[in-house]
Amino acid sequence: MFLLDDRALLALLQEDLPHGDLTSRALGIGPAPGRLRMAARDPMVLAGVEEAARIFALLGARAEIAAPSGAERAPGAPILAVEGPAEALFAGWKVAQTLMEWASGLATAAGALVRAAAEGAPGTVVACTRKTVPGTRALAFKAVTAGGATLHRTGLSDTVLLFPEHSPFAAGDLRAQLARLRAACPEKHLVVEVTSLAAAEAAAEGGADVIQLEKFPPEAVAEAVRALEGRPVRIAAAGGIHPGNAAAYAAAGAQVLVTSAPYQAPPRDVAVTLEPA
Repeated sequence: MFLLDDRALLALLQEDLPHGDLTSRALGIGPAPGRLRMAARDPMVLAGVEEAARIFALLGARAEIAAPSGAERAPGAPILAVEGPAEALFAGWKVAQTLMEWASGLATAAGALVRAAAEGAPGTVVACTRKTVPGTRALAFKAVTAGGATLHRTGLSDTVLLFPEHSPFAAGDLRAQLARLRAACPEKHLVVEVTSLAAAEAAAEGGADVIQLEKFPPEAVAEAVRALEGRPVRIAAAGGIHPGNAAAYAAAGAQVLVTSAPYQAPPRDVAVTLEPA
């Protein structure tokens, strides 16, 4: 479960109406009962619908979810139905809509990558990086996993990933550095990022569990896979992977495709109708 707690959701509302809704207050319509409906305008994989419903609940409205995060929605398909006072509906409208549109864009893009990778080789894992917009990581991670991807790394604290930039700061050669990492983190897999075939072979000889090929074109990935055949390592490809080339990387033999592409996806359009009850 990826949790946006009430404090985070209330902060989104506070940003949009720090002193209340001036228009609704000036019109005197706050207590009037109303209904709000959200439906897909674009085809999409849903994400963020639970958070959208909770936003309305925090404002005193009743929200009913028609489909959860991870569900595919065709244009016109219902997503969320809300009933409550007009002031709650107007206060939550754009925050909930925008949050869900943005998250569904990420989920839909992740789903497209997963399908493309499967065309190249069934079982290929699409792993999304931690390179999210700062402050959006929890919802971004929920969105890409709703689309069928997994997570490459949730942060610096949970994975041992040795970059080429680490080595000049550490004593010893690559083999010694990997041995030190193995001793210090015996329950962790050791991932080594490399930028050349020679470095990949050295990492395999040094005891890496996963070799991450950085910005290798598919043909170079295939060459590395052949060179490392029989070694007890997994091959990940990273850098510039998107739906247009994911199948080629998977077909080349990369078992994991590491990507940030879904985080640049455009939002999916959610239609909203709001009327008196």
